[in-house]
Amino acid sequence: MKLALFGGLYSNYLALEQAIADARARGVDAMYCLGDLGAFGPHPDRVFPILQRHNVACIQGNYDDSIGNELNDCQCGYTDPKDNHFAQLSYDYTLANTCDTNKAWLRELPSEIRLKVDGLRVLLCHGSPRRTNEFLWESSTSTAFLNRLADEYNADVIVGTHSGIHWQRELSGGRRYINVGVLGRPENDGSTNVWYSIVEIGGEKNSNALPCTFHGSGVDVSVEFVPVVYDHKRLAAEMRAEHLPDEFTETVLTGWWTTCLEILPSRERRAGRF
Repeated sequence: MKLALFGGLYSNYLALEQAIADARARGVDAMYCLGDLGAFGPHPDRVFPILQRHNVACIQGNYDDSIGNELNDCQCGYTDPKDNHFAQLSYDYTLANTCDTNKAWLRELPSEIRLKVDGLRVLLCHGSPRRTNEFLWESSTSTAFLNRLADEYNADVIVGTHSGIHWQRELSGGRRYINVGVLGRPENDGSTNVWYSIVEIGGEKNSNALPCTFHGSGVDVSVEFVPVVYDHKRLAAEMRAEHLPDEFTETVLTGWWTTCLEILPSRERRAGRF
């Protein structure tokens, strides 16, 4: 079973189209979106027909719950006033530009998806199994905590997004935590591409993938983080035309985050420009 997993779309329909085309060319069996369809980018309604046309199963992120239920904010989980200022600008734009039909669709999305593949329990969530908007960062999330989540939520593989930067870690018993990254914006590394992930359970592995064997099961699981190059200059031009903040456009054009920085742990913050 080969799964394509897309995190935070943030209205980036151009990157979504490229990622789906790439995943189909790689022969995936199914595609999943782990939530946050809107935010940050322009024209939020454009991602919905793409997802539905290609049978991408979706779960509900914090943004989707807020937009679907027309709440006052995005429930993003920020604590810094500057982070919340830009989050509110993004949220207000997305709420105003998402049609009622798509809001209703967002309201009905599940908060998680559970799969069983070759006896392995795979849990797809947005932030973490215990909280939709929980940030799990590579530098500040302990293996002991991830093992506890796997125990408490009966999962061999936990797959999430929300933080915006991909990473993975092997847990006890060969279990695995995977953050698939996001398609909505670059990863604060000076590169304009975005990322999605392919998780393959069983079968012959890609040489670029990170292997893991589940002890006692004999089942192999591999993870490949896939860069997606898309027309980021077109996206930036559309963002400007929609009068979205210049800080958002700068991130798309340079690959460096200019907002939502205060939530970053020190190691991830030092990797960026600001």
